[in-house]
Amino acid sequence: MRRLIQSFLRIGSFFCLFFIAAQRPATAQPSVERVADREAIAAVLRAQQSAWNRGDVDAFLEGYWHSPELTFSGSNGVARGWDAVLARYKKSYPDRAAMGQLTFSDLEFRFLGPDAALVLGKWYLQREKDELGGVFTLVWQRFPEGWKIIHDHTSAVAQPKTNP
Repeated sequence: MRRLIQSFLRIGSFFCLFFIAAQRPATAQPSVERVADREAIAAVLRAQQSAWNRGDVDAFLEGYWHSPELTFSGSNGVARGWDAVLARYKKSYPDRAAMGQLTFSDLEFRFLGPDAALVLGKWYLQREKDELGGVFTLVWQRFPEGWKIIHDHTSAVAQPKTNP
């Protein structure tokens, strides 16, 4: 019975917060006005791309929140915690050849408040034997040390076949 009550309280709290957020006017600045924040997040993504392209997974993960609460959702399910996300990357990309050359593109920013952002984009890996690509949704939070990814949902999307 206590669990049932706790569940209702959690659900009720969620809907209450949703209702309050829906009723008040948006206070976050539109993304076009948040130039410094956009640039700070883009700088983290450029550093990640650079780290990946030199084969440094550990440096790539510096863009993520170093916390057991970090989450990564992908085709293999959900990885929870910074250590699990690192292990997932190292298992999926065990060597330089598997990593290839990474490019991010088509970034879209939506600021959810003064210290939170949602970034959509595309990723592309060019490898010696094949190509991979897809889309991602990153949830960012500003910490005293800067913007960090707190949740990553990455999906592969089939690449169009090119005719010779």
